[in-house]
Amino acid sequence: MREATAMSRLPQIDPENATGKAATQLTETQKALGSVPNLMKVLVNSPAAVKGYLAMNGALAAGVLPFPVRERISILAAELNGCTYCLSAHTFSGGKFAKLSDSELAAAREAKSQDAHIEAILTLTRRVIEGRGQGGEQAIAEARTAGVTDEEIAEVVANVAVNVLTNYFNELVDTDVDFPRVAPHAH
Repeated sequence: MREATAMSRLPQIDPENATGKAATQLTETQKALGSVPNLMKVLVNSPAAVKGYLAMNGALAAGVLPFPVRERISILAAELNGCTYCLSAHTFSGGKFAKLSDSELAAAREAKSQDAHIEAILTLTRRVIEGRGQGGEQAIAEARTAGVTDEEIAEVVANVAVNVLTNYFNELVDTDVDFPRVAPHAH
């Protein structure tokens, strides 16, 4: 059932050989994402973890923050958390599926955007990650002044949470990167 990769510290489960709950979750991942990235092949060591991740992502996809904004949040989180896997994955999907330009992909890594509203969302994202949720009164006041709605504020925190899950998981287990590699800047 399990097949280890050369790099990952946890076994990578091949969808072709998976059984039980792991097989079910990998099939659902294939349907939801169109493919099974290495993250899912390793995270499925706990089918419940994959189910939780997909549920949270699905819920956020139905929120007010559009996909291109969520991809920018993911890029910034990966950059700040030093996660090569997630930075590579979201730079790829941000360009290919969210249709972000190379300049917008690079700007997201610095909490910047040509769009002032998106930049305000990214600034809040940076404040949440770097402050680990502390400093909320000032961060929320600044976000609101910049036009970020309360619903967007709540979804920024939720998006940060789901990205912290994948950033920390991928760094902990050293998931083999299956996208064009993008290394975080030294912070």
